Amino acid sequence: MKTDVIKLDAKKAGSIDLADEIFGLEPRADILHRVVRYQLAKRQAGTHKVKTRSETSYTTKRIYRQKGTGGARHGSRNAPIFRGGGIYKGPTPRSHAHKLTKKFRALGLKHALSAKVAAGELVILENAELAEGKTKALAKVMKDLGWKRALVIDGAEVNENFARAARNIDGIDVLPSAGANVYDILRRDTLVLTKAAVEALEARLK
Repeated sequence: MKTDVIKLDAKKAGSIDLADEIFGLEPRADILHRVVRYQLAKRQAGTHKVKTRSETSYTTKRIYRQKGTGGARHGSRNAPIFRGGGIYKGPTPRSHAHKLTKKFRALGLKHALSAKVAAGELVILENAELAEGKTKALAKVMKDLGWKRALVIDGAEVNENFARAARNIDGIDVLPSAGANVYDILRRDTLVLTKAAVEALEARLK
């Protein structure tokens, strides 16, 4: 499919052919959901921790005699039944990550790109380069183009001035092509790809 290419000043800079097998799929919510779940589960810290009865600090003195009290027999204040005692089967540090095949993750990225095309939220930029890393200048460009919540994906490397200028603009993310992922693409209203990013993504996903 053919798509227009624009410059940062909103002027046209020709057109580009996008591969239908990457940008022209019928988006499937179930595939996108599985990949987003995989990403979020993988980055979850999993550092929650409680103390078991062997880790709580309490007196080791015997509570009361074994027989004759008319109550249950207890030998330790660290038992889970007592206030200040250990927690029974509480959470421990662990990884929340689960497996998802490389092919399925690549398929998810294709569907995310296709979803942006189908929604009319894909913009192809000739290049994402600035002469100076000034936030004010880039903020004006973004306002003129109507980008409020946008993800800009460049080629193998991001232009240093562009990245510096975008750093202080709320709602704008800048990534190299290797960092392109389903979650970041879907969470922003506009996906901006440079020509170098299109070439890199097509080479990666074909």
